[in-house]
Amino acid sequence: MGLSRLDGYLFWELGLPFLFGVAAFTSLGMAIGSLFELVRYIVENGMSMTLAAQIFVLRLPSIVVLTFPMSVLLCTLLAYSRLTADSEIVALKACGVSVYRIIAPAIGMSVLVTGLTFVFNEQIVPSATYEASLALAKALETEVPAFKKDNIFYPVFETIQDEKGNVNRELTRILYARRYNQGAMENMTVLDFSQNNLSQIIKAKRGIWLPKEQLWRFEKGVVYGVDQVGNYRNIAKFDTYQMNLSYRPIELVEKSRRRPEEMTVAQLSEYIRLMGEAGQDTVGLWVQLHQKFAIPFTCVSFALVGATMGLRRQRTTGALGLGVSILIIFFFYVASFLTNAWGQLGVLNPLLAAWLPNLITLGIGGVLLSRVAR
Repeated sequence: MGLSRLDGYLFWELGLPFLFGVAAFTSLGMAIGSLFELVRYIVENGMSMTLAAQIFVLRLPSIVVLTFPMSVLLCTLLAYSRLTADSEIVALKACGVSVYRIIAPAIGMSVLVTGLTFVFNEQIVPSATYEASLALAKALETEVPAFKKDNIFYPVFETIQDEKGNVNRELTRILYARRYNQGAMENMTVLDFSQNNLSQIIKAKRGIWLPKEQLWRFEKGVVYGVDQVGNYRNIAKFDTYQMNLSYRPIELVEKSRRRPEEMTVAQLSEYIRLMGEAGQDTVGLWVQLHQKFAIPFTCVSFALVGATMGLRRQRTTGALGLGVSILIIFFFYVASFLTNAWGQLGVLNPLLAAWLPNLITLGIGGVLLSRVAR
């Protein structure tokens, strides 16, 4: 029962500073990251106040979820600093409670906040951020950000068994479209390599996917037959021409409407798979996928650092605690930016690039904990 009361007492001490941190960091983040921008749109572009308020609310979850790790750092630092300054930690140690048991509630709370952060990032943030992008694009009369609509290139690979029975994955077709417009590919070209060499070239003004028939319908184009030595053997013009080809180019274009931060883990994983099948570089996308797991876990590493720093025999006021928290957060996100950039460039493995700042922070927290526990 004593341990249960201890847990409840420490959770109470951590809860109020955590809520204060969420409110303070959210206000700061919204003012810097969204409010000033929306005011500029209202003044310069004539955006209505109602629409600006809608975009502001839709962007709020993406800012709030970033404040959770920061707030965990602030609340652990302030709570344990107050307990240390008032000699409550000394009293607990005198009763035989170890340092590891004292910081256990902080770690437990950080695990709960980690889960909450992940749920926010999966269930709320992607859709809200995407709706905010749509609303802003509509207000400014621009295209949806990150929507790839020009120069669409998609290679089709198939598993083929040769005469000796060897199974190989080979390039069978290349699809290219100059532009994607309202569900149709414009100025489309298909190179057919299904007969080991280039055997057919299809050029069409438009290419439309027919979902019921699972076929492509090409409109107003030409089919060029190519022989083994590369000469045109016959040329046939057509008004409409249907062909069984992959639907993936349309699927890839549709999914590219959303930026990685506007996708869930499942959506981003599927997008990476499609990009990989298309022969595109996916290193940067892998970094962002791993960050969807690494960023929530920052709550745990921040809790360990904040609690161990608070257990030192030095009183930390609210203002000083906020300042120290901002300083730690600044260095953490600078390190995160650098490792992310190195991951994008291929210098670091994507998994390591996403998790390295957390590993460094956990290492620092572990060193501080060992010193406090002596």
